[in-house]
Amino acid sequence: MAGPRVEVDGSIMEGGGQILRVSTALSCLLGLPLRVQKIRAGRSTPGLRPQHLSGLEMIRDLCDGQLEGAEIGSTEITFTPEKIKGGIHTADTKTAGSVCLLMQVSMPCVLFAASSSELHLKGGTNAEMAPQIDYTVMVFKPIAEKFGFKFNCDIKTRGYYPKGGGEVIVRVSPVKQLNPINLTDRGYVTKIYGRAFVAGVLPFKVAKDMAAAAVRCIRKEIRDLYVNIQSVQEPKDQAFGNGNGIIIIAETSTGCLFAGSSLGKRGVNADKVGIEAAEMLLANLRHGGTVDEYLQDQLIVFMALANGVSRIKTGPVTLHTQTAIHFAEQIAKAKFIVKKSEDEEDASKDTYIIECQGIGMTNPNL
Repeated sequence: MAGPRVEVDGSIMEGGGQILRVSTALSCLLGLPLRVQKIRAGRSTPGLRPQHLSGLEMIRDLCDGQLEGAEIGSTEITFTPEKIKGGIHTADTKTAGSVCLLMQVSMPCVLFAASSSELHLKGGTNAEMAPQIDYTVMVFKPIAEKFGFKFNCDIKTRGYYPKGGGEVIVRVSPVKQLNPINLTDRGYVTKIYGRAFVAGVLPFKVAKDMAAAAVRCIRKEIRDLYVNIQSVQEPKDQAFGNGNGIIIIAETSTGCLFAGSSLGKRGVNADKVGIEAAEMLLANLRHGGTVDEYLQDQLIVFMALANGVSRIKTGPVTLHTQTAIHFAEQIAKAKFIVKKSEDEEDASKDTYIIECQGIGMTNPNL
């Protein structure tokens, strides 16, 4: 089954873990042996970190594949995939490495497994430099399910930087094929809601302060909508370690979802955390797209696999998205076109249409 290896340069474009996630997922799905070189070459700590390693090991286990060069600090791996199987799979970053990034690499693969899968993902649920689990559940899930699959995400324990220790169980049923999506009609904002949390030793007042500051910030720009941000004290038995953060979601009349989020850090006051999330949400609402900057790149792999033409409207195309498109074209041979939106109301804005002719991947097991 193994043809010639696909060769990937891990140092180009985004130059980080994302290249590894996209290329190994596509390699696994398409049964293409892969070599990735110069992994995270330009980063301050080059090579594989614990979260990248656990993601690779999970993909290997999902398909009984072979993986060489997979150790901390390694800058080159080779991967030879076999048949994707369902069942229970565990991945543990043993750090605050993000469970959401583990989900990003494994989700496309298990959709084309022989049977249902249950993924036990351990690490950080609300960690820096990655989507918060609340984003995955509240924004990614409803939009991704438009491709015609369903998944369930059960947050057992939340884990924060620097210890991690969170656990999420994801259940996914396989599909025959993915439907293309068309997300080009933005509609207007109908509601804004969110969640401000504290966990561990932090006082509940911190959650209330984050929420209040965020609401004040949003009110300056959007006056006519009630902003409903719940303040939450995470139960002791459902959170490991100390943390605080906030996520705010805007929903539109056509079902588009946008988010802004922020995590507390030592020495940063609560108001500042709330305002940062609010400003991120407002920035994502100004550009006229139908997805926010963090959803853009997460949809590319699904668009590449879908059976037909998908279209999404976005604000400025991020480097992560450009990177995902590059590797989806190189490895899966999907065809993408990115062009400036021609709608009148977008004329003054930085708005783009990303169009993809998907490869119509079919699940050989169903």
